[in-house]
Amino acid sequence: MDLLADASSWERLVIWLPALVVGVGLVGGVLILLGRAFADTVRESGHPRWIVGAMAALVGAILVLTWLGVSLPRE
Repeated sequence: MDLLADASSWERLVIWLPALVVGVGLVGGVLILLGRAFADTVRESGHPRWIVGAMAALVGAILVLTWLGVSLPRE
């Protein structure tokens, strides 16, 4: 699809682009802030290896269960 040929698509892109840039910036800023707070919490905890190990185990369990096709029951 050629954006220059279709004026409505091109206009729509120009209108939405600033909102997209601001939204991506806000999400990125929040993720950076939360990541730094989590890293600070892990550093100040008494057992940072346990926390990192537990997070790695949780991610690993989620990946394995997803790969096996396990899904949670919907109620």
